[in-house]
Amino acid sequence: MIEEIRNEFKNATDLFTNVLDNGFWAVEIAYFPSLCDEKIKDGVLVPLSYRFDPDEFRRMLNSNPKYEHADDPKEWANLILKGYVLLKIEGKHFSFKSDRTPVTQIDAPTVESTLQGPQTAFTEDLNINMFLLRLRYNVPSLTVEPFDKGTLSRTSLFVVYDHRLVNAKILKALYKQLDKVKLDLLQSSGQMVKQLTEKNHRVFPTILQTERPDRVADMLSKGKIAVMLNGSRFVLLLPVRLYDFMHAMDDEYEAFWMVRLLILVRYIAVALTITLPALYIAIVSYNPEIFRVQIAFTIDGSRAGVPYPSFIEVFIMLFMIEALIEASIRLPRIVGSTATTVGGLILGQAAQQAGLVSSIMIIVTSVVAISNFVIPNTTFSQSVRLMKYLFIIIAMIYGISGVAVLFFALIVYLCGLRSFGEPYLALFTNETKELPK
Repeated sequence: MIEEIRNEFKNATDLFTNVLDNGFWAVEIAYFPSLCDEKIKDGVLVPLSYRFDPDEFRRMLNSNPKYEHADDPKEWANLILKGYVLLKIEGKHFSFKSDRTPVTQIDAPTVESTLQGPQTAFTEDLNINMFLLRLRYNVPSLTVEPFDKGTLSRTSLFVVYDHRLVNAKILKALYKQLDKVKLDLLQSSGQMVKQLTEKNHRVFPTILQTERPDRVADMLSKGKIAVMLNGSRFVLLLPVRLYDFMHAMDDEYEAFWMVRLLILVRYIAVALTITLPALYIAIVSYNPEIFRVQIAFTIDGSRAGVPYPSFIEVFIMLFMIEALIEASIRLPRIVGSTATTVGGLILGQAAQQAGLVSSIMIIVTSVVAISNFVIPNTTFSQSVRLMKYLFIIIAMIYGISGVAVLFFALIVYLCGLRSFGEPYLALFTNETKELPK
């Protein structure tokens, strides 16, 4: 066994291989010390040396769940790389589970924060994530199916669903997509989203990523499927609708009418983010008659000193906003918020005083930026940010009529969009009920 493993790991200087002779048995052992923890001492070394009893050790091999038969030489390398200890005892091969588990602290959500409700988020440890999920969805019908993906990383993932409520067709479609996953290194849930999405060029996401255990539990109770990756604190949920991306977990804990008001505000914010810059270009350059004369004169007066067309003015301000958002993400947290706030105020005021942009454009840009931040889901927010540039290009060519036609085309596109066969724009779905036994 040792020779085969050494041939497999020819250049691995940190691989430990040895023959342990206690006077009764000569046991071959192989493992990576960096991948194993202290369990190897109590589970292997001490029973083989200080407290050795052949009959008792044989009983331990058959009764201890951490010991498993490893008769297939093709699986030896994979087992060692996952933190197992390989043993050859009396001509039989065994693996001992001694993988090192880092101490992971459960933190509060950083992306999907809420005012009320649970303040815990998933971690990068798959077992801790399953604990958090079963703590909130504690039913015997919860089904967990393990997979390994990534030819080099061999990343573990769980497909989790409630077998009483799940749609069998959607589950079958998910397994078909999982079979098509061809990656060398699988390190993030975002990579899995690209692999599970049938068409990667879709503008809007069809799989929801979340870091909140309570959201996953809520989705499982509605017949959804969760995909959990080891090493990622984000869980994938499918199938989803447009409403799921606009839904915040605070909606489950607030009063009924307050929730409806907040949802309405979010949809209005999406419409403003997509259409407001395009409407500014269309009205200023093509259709000023839409406004009353006083408002039209006010807008024209604010643009009196601007030396270029309105669409260049819009592109300048939107570029500044996009650069500030990107800077706030890339800069260190200590200086990120301060630098972007000061930079935004100074750039906006200086550009307006220099006559590069109008004061009305400053207001439009601020409204667009604030409205975009109202969207609860980051991935959907990025799709909305991208969509507004298409509206700007159409407004430059066709004016207000082009904006109206494109908005109608966007609704038609969303109506035809599917998430694993489920309609994307459905406002209501039938609740799956448990069949009588």
